[in-house]
Amino acid sequence: MATIVTETNSTSPVQHNQPTTFVFSSESVSEGHPDKVSDFIADSVLDAHISEDPHARVACEVLCKGNTVVLGGEITSTASVDHDAIVREAIRHIGYNDKESGFNPDDVRVLTLISSQSRDIALGVDTATNTNKEQGAGDQGIMFGFACDETAELMPLPISLAHRLTRGLAEDRKSGSFPWIRPDAKSQVSVLYEGNTPVLVTDVLVSTQHAADVSREQIAAYIRDVLAPRELGNWFNRDIKFHVNPTGSFVLGGPAADCGVTGRKIIADTYGGAAHHGGGAFSGKDPSKVDRSAAYFCRYVARQLVMEDLARKAEIQVAYAIGMAQPISIKIETFGTGDAKVAREFVSQFDFRPAAIIERLSLLQPLYRQTTNYGHFGKAGLPWES
Repeated sequence: MATIVTETNSTSPVQHNQPTTFVFSSESVSEGHPDKVSDFIADSVLDAHISEDPHARVACEVLCKGNTVVLGGEITSTASVDHDAIVREAIRHIGYNDKESGFNPDDVRVLTLISSQSRDIALGVDTATNTNKEQGAGDQGIMFGFACDETAELMPLPISLAHRLTRGLAEDRKSGSFPWIRPDAKSQVSVLYEGNTPVLVTDVLVSTQHAADVSREQIAAYIRDVLAPRELGNWFNRDIKFHVNPTGSFVLGGPAADCGVTGRKIIADTYGGAAHHGGGAFSGKDPSKVDRSAAYFCRYVARQLVMEDLARKAEIQVAYAIGMAQPISIKIETFGTGDAKVAREFVSQFDFRPAAIIERLSLLQPLYRQTTNYGHFGKAGLPWES
C-alpha cells in the first residue's frame, strides 16, 4: 500500500508567504490556438482508436505549422484508423475552413511518424505480463488533483472565468452572431483576493483573431459590453480594466502564424496555476498513462473531500513507478481548512491502482475530445466531475 501523508497547514509551496490581500491571474486559450489544435487532433486520434479497441495503447504527439501537420508517437491498436481523415475532420470541426488562411482541412499536408509501443513498457503495463499479474502504471511520475469551494464547479475562480470568456468567443463565432471572430484567441482574468477569498475581478485581457475589416474599437466594445457581462455574470463590474488585442491587430493566427505542439498548455488544462502540476500533459494519451488517468482521479478524490465538507480546499498528490500498480505515495493537503485525520481516513478508501481508476471512471471509452478545450476539469458530464 502507498504511504498516505496529510498536511493541514494554512500555507503550502504554492502559497508560501502569500500576503493576506493579493491579485491572482489565470489564462485560457481557445480551441483555435495552435497548441490546442494539436491537442484536439491528438485526442481525436485517441478517440478513434479507443472507439474500436478500448485497450489500445496510444501516445500521440502532434505538431502543426503552416500547412503541415505532423503526427508522431507510439500506437499499438487493433483498430483500423485513417489518421489523415481524422486530422482533416478535426481541423474542420475547429473552424479553420478558410481556403485563404494558409491552414485548412483540404490543403494541409499530413506526415505520420508513428510506431508501436515499446515491448519493454508493455511488459509492466499489461496484466498478462506484469510480474504481479495486474496492470502497472504506464510511466513513473507525480500527479495532482485540486478542488475548492470558490465556484459551483469547485474550481479556482480565475481559471473558471478565463475559460468562460474563450468558450464564449467560440460560441459567438460558431453561431455567426459576430462573423468577424476567427478561431485563435486567448483570455486572462485577474482576481483580487482578501484572506484567500475572491472578492473582485480587477483586469480582463482578451486577444482574439479577427477579420481584417473590423476595427480594434469594435472588438473592444464587443468584449466590454457583450462578452464580459454575459460570461463573468455576477463577477462583472464597471471598474474592470480591459486589455483587448494589445498589439492592435490579430488578423493572422492559428498554425498559419505560429507553431502548435501538444502538451504546451498544461496549466490552462488544469487549475490555472492555483495548484501544483506534476508536469505531464494529458492530450493524446490513453488511460494506461497515469499522467492522465491518475490526474483525473486525484481531481475526483479532491472534489469528494470538498463536496463532503471535509475541507474547503483540497489537493491530492500521488506518485507512481512504471510497471507498478500500487502508488509509491499519496499526499493530502487541506490548507488548514480540514481535519487531517478525517481527510486521511476518507482518502484511504479510494483505490489508486491504474486498473481500478480506469474502471471507476469508465475511461475505456471515446470521451477524450470532450476534455481537450477549456480545461479538463470543472466541466459537467465528465466522469471525474460527477
